[in-house]
Amino acid sequence: MTDYATLTTPVGPFTAIVDGAGTVLASGWTDSPELLRTLIHPTLRPQTLRRKRDLGKVTKAVADYHAGDLTAIDAIPVTQYSGEFLMHAWDVLRTVDPEAPITYSEFAVRAGRPTAIRAAASACARNAAALFVPCHRVLRVGGALGGFRYGLPIKRWLLDHEAPVAT
Repeated sequence: MTDYATLTTPVGPFTAIVDGAGTVLASGWTDSPELLRTLIHPTLRPQTLRRKRDLGKVTKAVADYHAGDLTAIDAIPVTQYSGEFLMHAWDVLRTVDPEAPITYSEFAVRAGRPTAIRAAASACARNAAALFVPCHRVLRVGGALGGFRYGLPIKRWLLDHEAPVAT
């Protein structure tokens, strides 16, 4: 069975869809599980979703992250499917330090294709598991935000939330 839950966060509703093993298939700042369901690769996409109040470790990780534990999301398993480059790029995104966002150019280098900046940007745009695969940590050269499926105000909040505290 594939379950979903919607939580209230400081930047609005956050919904996650998980498979029977508790692996995230899709997630993002929306209260529409159907929107998220359509982002899941057809080979993984569930036909039906069951609403739950709590998704256990996933719900706790989302709450803890928004409360300030930036590493709470790191151990949550994610399954996405696409071509070899995108799947690798999504793995690379999970290694980006929350306190040190990178540019699309740097992301392309880390993903092993230094000249494939558009492909790197496409990996961010096609990411179904926002937050757990933190595409919000990738910026344009010069620090401009670029795009974000859930809106630039949410991307800005996330980056500010993750910014190192000045001492």
